Amino acid sequence: MVDLMGEAAGAPPAIVLVEPQLGENIGTAARAMANFGVTDLRLVTPRDGWPNEKAVYASAGAVHVIENARVFDTLDAAIADLSFVIATTRRPRHMTKRVEGPAEGLAELTAVARAGHGTGILFGRERWGLENDEIARANIIVSFPVDPTFASLNIAQSVLLMAYEWRRIAAAAPTLPEPKNPPATREEVTGLWEHFKRVLTPTGYFRPPDMAEKMERNLLLLLSDANWDRQQVRTLRGVLGHIEKPRGEGDDGEG
Repeated sequence: MVDLMGEAAGAPPAIVLVEPQLGENIGTAARAMANFGVTDLRLVTPRDGWPNEKAVYASAGAVHVIENARVFDTLDAAIADLSFVIATTRRPRHMTKRVEGPAEGLAELTAVARAGHGTGILFGRERWGLENDEIARANIIVSFPVDPTFASLNIAQSVLLMAYEWRRIAAAAPTLPEPKNPPATREEVTGLWEHFKRVLTPTGYFRPPDMAEKMERNLLLLLSDANWDRQQVRTLRGVLGHIEKPRGEGDDGEG
């Protein structure tokens, strides 16, 4: 293969497999990653544990991807250091989150990577994919333009399509200027969401009780979709922290 990549392309995205069930599927996904120079594999609670010999065998030589794979107990931990995350899904979710095709979504991801920030792509379980709460943590959804009469893709196929599209776009995309402030990481955005929940819950905002979980997720969707930079997140958390203070605390005595 002729290598068209260089440092200007930015780091490849992390591939995050959420609760993968079979070692063979992890191995074939690793093989697909290696085909296009993507090597950061992150596993969230693989069902059959890790390491997994079946994954090694199925990787067909992509042992470097398997050996460097990292395992996380939660999705939040797996994406904490990433500033731009794509969630892949083939099912309509009826969520207030932007949906793009692979080319458009990976063009955005590549722009963030070229600026030196971490990126990732989420893939769900073999049987039912990603759950809505997991998708809510991503910046955008990417959906494949498959034939609706036979829309099923396995994990390796999905990883292959995204890795190929990333490499194609990263090799051709122009270098963009560095943003004034670095983008917020997913950990920082999740922290902002948790802070909002902590401030709003005592006010009775999340009601009625049977709708509270959905309302919390909708708030996360709103926050995770915005292209926050780190300074904006710090400013908002400062505002929330001020609201949390007991009345009069920090008062200069005037009023």
